[in-house]
Amino acid sequence: MKKLSGGLVVAVVALVLALVAPGTATGAGDGFSMRDRFAREQARHGDNDASPYSIEHVTELQYRLKRVNLMRGVSATGYYGDVTRRAVKTFQRRVGLKASGVATHKTWSRLIQRSNRNLDAARRRCDGGGWHVCYDRNRHQATLWRNGRLWNSWLVRGGAADSKTRKGANAVYYRDRDHVSGMFDDAPMPFSQFFDGGQALHGSRSMMDPWVGHSHGCINMYVEDARQLWRLTHKRRLVVHVYGAWD
Repeated sequence: MKKLSGGLVVAVVALVLALVAPGTATGAGDGFSMRDRFAREQARHGDNDASPYSIEHVTELQYRLKRVNLMRGVSATGYYGDVTRRAVKTFQRRVGLKASGVATHKTWSRLIQRSNRNLDAARRRCDGGGWHVCYDRNRHQATLWRNGRLWNSWLVRGGAADSKTRKGANAVYYRDRDHVSGMFDDAPMPFSQFFDGGQALHGSRSMMDPWVGHSHGCINMYVEDARQLWRLTHKRRLVVHVYGAWD
């Protein structure tokens, strides 16, 4: 058997690691992990939120850019085109990053922190020991807190007018990584964390835009985001706080 060259060995090892731990590396090459604070996989020109099964977080990126007064008057389309790239470059210059036009994890970290809304209300509820999620129904925003420190934030959607996500604070009481709904045609609910009478945080196989449509009461997340929350908290006590006017 022929010996592998040093370069080929490195390539094979990298491939094996990628297959063993999908979704943990981002291509940044600096040890960044999806368990880090304000983590997102990088997005770049040409990426597209093609379906609920293929989300590149472009829609979220566009909403967050709008929240920091970029892309004003432009709809969130889910496609990373020239307008989005220019806005990313402008934001990168604003925060002292290299204006590459690629939404790197450093770009995401700064953007997420600057585009959150009404954090004081969340902090009052989630300022305690352990892990907490604060869901603001009006702002479609779920923030994750660890020992009173903001850890991450996601754009989500909640229940419809006749099935609102109920207000209150409840600890997660049941978890199921591969849950399917027993009430709604066996709809997949991946990475479910149930916190109040059948209502759960879970990945949605129907949500493209957090401001379009509603759930039956659960807090819908992009599947990648629900997986991210699961990896951080599924072995921990997690308290979910629901508040804010229904939207």
